[in-house]
Amino acid sequence: MPWTKIQADEAGRPGIFGAPSGSVRELTYRDAIREALAQALERDKRVFLIGEGIDDPGGVFGTTVGLKDRFGGDRVMDMPIAENGLTGVANGAAMTGMHPVMIHMRVDFLPMAMDQMINHAAKWSYMTAGRVKVPVTFRAIVGRGWGSAAQHSQSLQALFAHVPGIQVLMPASPYDAKGMLLASIAGDRPTLIIEHRWLYDQKEGVPEEPYFVSSGKALVRRQGTDVTIVATSYMVYEAMRAAAELEKTDISAEVVDLRSIQPIDENTITDSVRKTGRLIAADMGWKLCGVSAEIAAIAAEHCQGSLKAPVRRITLPATPTPACNELEKAYYPTFEDIIRAAREMMK
Repeated sequence: MPWTKIQADEAGRPGIFGAPSGSVRELTYRDAIREALAQALERDKRVFLIGEGIDDPGGVFGTTVGLKDRFGGDRVMDMPIAENGLTGVANGAAMTGMHPVMIHMRVDFLPMAMDQMINHAAKWSYMTAGRVKVPVTFRAIVGRGWGSAAQHSQSLQALFAHVPGIQVLMPASPYDAKGMLLASIAGDRPTLIIEHRWLYDQKEGVPEEPYFVSSGKALVRRQGTDVTIVATSYMVYEAMRAAAELEKTDISAEVVDLRSIQPIDENTITDSVRKTGRLIAADMGWKLCGVSAEIAAIAAEHCQGSLKAPVRRITLPATPTPACNELEKAYYPTFEDIIRAAREMMK
């Protein structure tokens, strides 16, 4: 069945915690991804999956479990530890008409493939005046947990969002995880989808049938009037929790789920900031030259007359990730940091 018959959902559903209805079932984030991959493999013979450990019993945190048994080793295949070389293979397959999905268990090792991703996948369509498309999808996992430390816990999304020609998506909800993945696989552009490992157990109503969620459109998850919290990925949940707590002290917080950082939705950010006059940018990466810096710059460029307080940024401290559990607690920002920033801005 051709992908063009699937209706794109431009806006997405209104809430992470929305109740299921109709053909919608409540799925975890990991199950939504696995369902999307299965539907893409079933629907389009050009799709194949490749990655380190994707056919292991764990199946990339459960997102690829059972797919090799169902679709065979020629479409769901393990790869050696050769990130740059195999990314070149995936790029070449995409240029010749396939729609590969390359899965990296951890984003920390994507820098080994940056030549192929930045100098080739992101550039070939431009260099050939659109005659050559590179419909390759990269999945990579970021985030904290079990003392993974400096080389297995990084959030490197800003490195890739800096580059024109490659989409960088960060779905926070199961609904978006499925719809954005399907849209990426069916599309004709290279796309990096970054998933936070703490999202995999989150649940939401997800339609059983295939659907697309368009990139480049942020979503207001919660309406507010006093302060705007623009968040990425797992920080959306921290922002929602902060907003609920702030409401108890009569501070109305609007939560914007950015969803996509390349392209980035300037209009939704500026519309919200003009309404509230205050902005908190909450990102899982570092502050310097990061996604939070881009959000702040958008407000500075377009909302200067509306700002009632300096922009605040909630990010990682400027140090590599520690391994000790107690140091991890101090290292990662939470809803409490967002609450503290919002209260200080309201004074």
